[in-house]
Amino acid sequence: MDEKRYLRLTEEAFHRIEDAFEEVDPDLAEVSVAGDVLTITYRGGSRCVVNTQRPTRQIWLAARSRGWHFDFDEESGAWLDDHGAGMELYRCVEEVTRETVGLAVTVRPASSSRA
Repeated sequence: MDEKRYLRLTEEAFHRIEDAFEEVDPDLAEVSVAGDVLTITYRGGSRCVVNTQRPTRQIWLAARSRGWHFDFDEESGAWLDDHGAGMELYRCVEEVTRETVGLAVTVRPASSSRA
């Protein structure tokens, strides 16, 4: 994947995650973006950090003392865990949020991801 496509796909992923938290009470969870890093800060100070890894064309997620690396899968149009466990980026954000603050959010995948 070339740099331009990678940057477009990661920007889209960040926007999708931000949109999922738009109506959430910031006392429960708040999203901030600084450059290539998106941080979700939860009530109590726990964080979920999502960042781009340009050299490997991946998105990395760190939360609860764990880390995941996601590759873009052209066939499915989704960011999938590189360990082959089937974890998808947006489902991972949803799961981390639910387990951290008991909040159900839905990150909507884009139909244009395959473009």
